[in-house]
Amino acid sequence: MKNYIIVHGSFGSPFINWFKWFQNEVSKNDNQVIIPQFPIGLDYQNYDNWKQLLDYYKDLNLINENTVFIGHSIGVIFIIKYLIQNNFKANKIILVSGFNNYNVDGNIYDQVNKSFFTKNITKIKELVKEIICIYSDNDPYVKYDELKRFADEISTKQSVIPQGGHLNSESGYDSFEEILTFIDESYHI
Repeated sequence: MKNYIIVHGSFGSPFINWFKWFQNEVSKNDNQVIIPQFPIGLDYQNYDNWKQLLDYYKDLNLINENTVFIGHSIGVIFIIKYLIQNNFKANKIILVSGFNNYNVDGNIYDQVNKSFFTKNITKIKELVKEIICIYSDNDPYVKYDELKRFADEISTKQSVIPQGGHLNSESGYDSFEEILTFIDESYHI
């Protein structure tokens, strides 16, 4: 049995995008998929609050160095910052539509995202064996050049999804077949 933890993005939920589909699909093989509801909202969505929740799962031994961490959007840099700050090793992380130190236009997302940004993200390569970055060529929120720069800086594998948007429900991703090929060799699409 493998275990996975999915970290949603800004103002996100375990019940949107492809997360529940992933949980249902991967759990068929007796794997454990945890999708926490991280605190959201202007006064609650910040790195310290999210860290506190992930620490809780760690204290319960629900995450360990064999856990596959999967992040979407701001959840990506949260995972990286968390692993680096805690010197926490992992075999694999899958990062979907990930970025760091990127502001869109000074809106509410930029306000809540800033506490997640971090320096020296390349340290993650010392802690994680396999770093997979998946992103699209037409993300409406994060410029392609930023997604590519981020992936080039840290990934061991990259996948660009043509016309995938932000790889969320808004872009038609209530399921995400492509991600299955990166979690286990036994999945084929």
